[in-house]
Amino acid sequence: MGKWDHWVDAALVNLVARRLDKFSKPVWLDMSCNDGEVESFSEPGPWDRSAVEIKMEGPSLSKWLSYLPKMGNETSTKFLNDRQNMLLFSGNDYLCLSSHPAVRKAASSASLEHGMGPRGSALVCGNTSYHESVASALATLTKKEACVLCPTGFAANVAFLVTVGNIITLLSTSKKKPPVHEQVAIFSDEFNHASIIDGIRTAEKQGEARLFVYRHCDVSHLEHLLSTCSMEKKLVITDSLFSMDGDFAPLPELAALRRKHGFLLAIDDAHGTLVCGENGGGVAEWYGCENDVDIVIGCISKAIGTLGGFIACSNKWKQLIESRGRSFIYTTTIPVPIVAASNAALMVARKEKWRKETLWKRVNDFRKLTGLDIKSPIISVVVGDEKTALIACRHLLISGFFIVSVLPPIVPPNSCRLRITLTCAHTTEDIRRLVKALLPFIKPLQTVSSKM
Repeated sequence: MGKWDHWVDAALVNLVARRLDKFSKPVWLDMSCNDGEVESFSEPGPWDRSAVEIKMEGPSLSKWLSYLPKMGNETSTKFLNDRQNMLLFSGNDYLCLSSHPAVRKAASSASLEHGMGPRGSALVCGNTSYHESVASALATLTKKEACVLCPTGFAANVAFLVTVGNIITLLSTSKKKPPVHEQVAIFSDEFNHASIIDGIRTAEKQGEARLFVYRHCDVSHLEHLLSTCSMEKKLVITDSLFSMDGDFAPLPELAALRRKHGFLLAIDDAHGTLVCGENGGGVAEWYGCENDVDIVIGCISKAIGTLGGFIACSNKWKQLIESRGRSFIYTTTIPVPIVAASNAALMVARKEKWRKETLWKRVNDFRKLTGLDIKSPIISVVVGDEKTALIACRHLLISGFFIVSVLPPIVPPNSCRLRITLTCAHTTEDIRRLVKALLPFIKPLQTVSSKM
């Protein structure tokens, strides 16, 4: 990675020379209200079930059902007044940390002590000792030098990709848009998240990058594109665990390509953080290739159970992102109570290892009961055309399962599906009930790729 190190160093020199470098000024806040060991447990509690046992207002459910076609033998179904009990299989709270007593206590204590905290961008007054603590914990978790916190995962991807493009402008001696051969060639998996796509589009619009899309998880196609691209500066970016199909990027193969071609490798580990790896370090830890991944973008909004995004990187990349990442610079930071809750959630995850173990047991339960070769807690059950998918959604809602259907243009025609997510709060009996409700729509059960 010598060339990228050289380009980053040179960009930083020019950044400082032009007095464009920025940095956050952490506001000290007393964290004693959240000091000490967090309360932990050896098994699920009622708070965990509250993360998956939800209620819907009868009129709201009736309105939803009115948009969905009926099954042929279905009698009239109306929920006018009562709240209906539902079992949630559509969230991203994989470890159910959002409802943990320690997380609730951390949020309420910080709120009582500090309110929402300083309201401003990180570069003005919004960065506090709470934010610094969480950023440090995430850097340690991902085995990186530093970490930048962003208000959302979407903002994190955009901030990183805009910064990558800005390196070209910082290296340029002309005020004109750089010629194509000086721009960054960004190689993106065709099913990458929308935030990655939007970040690349922004860099392209600024005339700093060109996009090359490779077929989903197709390393041979990626190598062909790399080998035939004459542009010197190359970035490969991919979801690590894809949010629609639940399959994994081939990180070991990508790591081997990185060593061969010398590109910068970035992953969006939104669904992998705390879910994968012995320590919850994510998909790169799971595959044992953390040193081959240069940038880890992630979410605090999923398995961590609160809100926000992050970019784990080197100290030099952090300086660049804080100076050029517009979706980081020009937005108010995450409120202090949410950051305090995030800190507690990370501590709970370290202590309650059974949460991740239980989650993967539920994955195994679903695999055994259906015969589907699922890879992760994200499951796509393909049912066929749009009408069938909507009927299936209706059937599951009436059966008490909160699951949504996914239709074109998110997925190709005739590959409409039900997207199911599992958590550590689901039980084997929950899975059995769900599979029984799915039986009328299993073809056999299979997954196919989507565009999301």
